Amino acid sequence: MAGHGVDEHPHGADRLCEAGDRVYSRAVRRGRVPRTDAETVPCLLELALLHPDPDDMEWLVPTSPQEVMTRLLRSVYDEVSAGQRRVGSAVAAFEWYAGLGRQLRPAAAEGGAAIRVLDGLARIQAAMDEATEACTREVLTVQPGGIRREAELSEGLHRALALRGRGVRMRDLYTHVARHGQGLLNYLELMGDAVEARTLDEVIDRLILFDRTVAFIPANTDRTMALELRHPALIAYLVTVFERLWRLAIPLTAPLPDTGIEGISHRERSIAALLAEGHQDAVIAERLGISVRTCRAHIARLSETLGAASRTQLGVRIAQAGLDGPSGPAPTSVSVPGPGSPTAR
Repeated sequence: MAGHGVDEHPHGADRLCEAGDRVYSRAVRRGRVPRTDAETVPCLLELALLHPDPDDMEWLVPTSPQEVMTRLLRSVYDEVSAGQRRVGSAVAAFEWYAGLGRQLRPAAAEGGAAIRVLDGLARIQAAMDEATEACTREVLTVQPGGIRREAELSEGLHRALALRGRGVRMRDLYTHVARHGQGLLNYLELMGDAVEARTLDEVIDRLILFDRTVAFIPANTDRTMALELRHPALIAYLVTVFERLWRLAIPLTAPLPDTGIEGISHRERSIAALLAEGHQDAVIAERLGISVRTCRAHIARLSETLGAASRTQLGVRIAQAGLDGPSGPAPTSVSVPGPGSPTAR
């Protein structure tokens, strides 16, 4: 029966259809319902009356009736002339649900406020816009991957410009590969002093922190779901992670340090260190924000430069050249063993 949308259940959040009323009432009484219970009434998810349980996404938990009523009244009062009748019906409807909701455990309600699952791009965008409007001081972001596409940068440009207009300071972390994208350079030029950017060999998954009070992180691999975090301990932890990465990162305006080994680039040194840790090509490519094909081309150049005829031999050469440690300038005394040297045999 999946596929029935709001069009087949015509109503607003203030007056549910019969099927929606049954499922939502059951969810409020019990605290949650299996996701399968809502398959015939997707209107409840589309109207944000149900959302995934952060602890088990096969279950749906109800948005508290009080929160729903507040959301409705906010929009209703924006349309006073057309919405006065809806105010009364919304209050009447959700007073009934509020009575059912007294059975909810306080711990569940607290958890819902601290961690909220945003299911779908529309809900993610709406939550981000709301956090942007409330932000007054600082935004910290981590942007993984390689060169940022123009579409990605344009998607959040309206939020960035709104923040700049209010004097909000922004700090962004990217991978070194992002330095080669003209779109990012254009974006930073447009934002001016409002944004400071730094880069690392690799960063954590996407993170956006507003005023050190609310954070957004992906909840699945294709980023169609996100977690909105407001728990102070989680926020403090994420801020600490960001600040430590920031201290290690290199300002976008500064050049990357020389490896100290002729013929080996900074990126190839990073690849060498990950190879020494035993990672496969695909993992290395993902962590550095490059394609697998580009990664393998760098590995081939490393092998040629270090005089390695096999992957096993390459590992030995990497250790001999001191490339198996943290990235940074190598000692100038390090020499790369050539094919004719005793250690190359």
